[in-house]
Amino acid sequence: MPTTIEPTRVEEPEVDEHTSEDHPWIVIVWNDPVNLMSYVTFVLKKLFGYSHEKATELMLDVHHKGKAVVADGSREQAEMHVFRLHEHGLWASMEKPGE
Repeated sequence: MPTTIEPTRVEEPEVDEHTSEDHPWIVIVWNDPVNLMSYVTFVLKKLFGYSHEKATELMLDVHHKGKAVVADGSREQAEMHVFRLHEHGLWASMEKPGE
């Protein structure tokens, strides 16, 4: 006699909305004694598509304040930005705000 399989009701687990969100990470460029200000501006324009004015403003923050937040996004995006900045010889890191 063949057996039949009856459908089973599956309870969906409750999802904590707070933990399921991918909170943005920030990408920071740090001041260094090696790169020229014009080069930092060039890299920010090239990698992020910033206007000359915006890239210059961020470069001046790096120069005068020691750092500037140049991008934000998911962890994977931030990791890629940091990797690309390192490829161009800039000091960069990422962090999750508030942690």
